[in-house]
Amino acid sequence: MAGIDGIQNRIHPGDPLDKDIYGLPPQEAAKVPSVPPTLDQALQNLTQKHDFLLKGEVFSKDFIENWISYKTEKEVIPMQMRPTPYEFHMYYDL
Repeated sequence: MAGIDGIQNRIHPGDPLDKDIYGLPPQEAAKVPSVPPTLDQALQNLTQKHDFLLKGEVFSKDFIENWISYKTEKEVIPMQMRPTPYEFHMYYDL
């Protein structure tokens, strides 16, 4: 649906990037568009901008809101409440 929305609204996907993004200086890397790095941020973006999913009645507003709520309650919050393996290693693993 996002691709169709981009085509219909003639959204330019951006110029190709022919550089090693891992070797860029921070100032230049900040200008490179990226997807949300976490599920939490992706859900926040979806909350703010999901009109393209409502076109053609593919999804309903209730479905999107319930899906965001479910993912937040069942995945985001439980992950935030527990230490990651690295945090466990740093603070608890003797």
